[in-house]
Amino acid sequence: MKEKPQVLLIDDNPADALLVEEALAGGKYESQMRNASDGEEGMAYLRRRERWAQAPRPDLILLDLNLPKKDGREVLAELKADPDLSRIPVIIFSTSEAPQDIARCYELGANCYVSKPVGLREFSSAIQSIEAFWFETARLA
Repeated sequence: MKEKPQVLLIDDNPADALLVEEALAGGKYESQMRNASDGEEGMAYLRRRERWAQAPRPDLILLDLNLPKKDGREVLAELKADPDLSRIPVIIFSTSEAPQDIARCYELGANCYVSKPVGLREFSSAIQSIEAFWFETARLA
């Protein structure tokens, strides 16, 4: 693992982005977070297009489902179909708890599905648990 893990958050909610960034900053891994605010921007980042030409490759992607321009399901399908991107772990981090959303995301290749907690402490704990699992317990390619 790199010195500071790279996390790409693809989420259009600025408040959630701030909470994720704060949770990561408060964690033991000192992960560096980048945020793409819609699905198209997320794919531009991953493919290093436009302003993202020098972007570091993420070690982990946190992906919301309900995004403008290109929704999370489309982003997930597109990146899992791309041999250059498909090994990056994708954690769906969404407010949806609908069984059909969860099932569809796993069908599309999501590595994990986590429903966003409502409380601030629970939200931060969920992010730090995701970070601990993927950067400490799991072995990444």
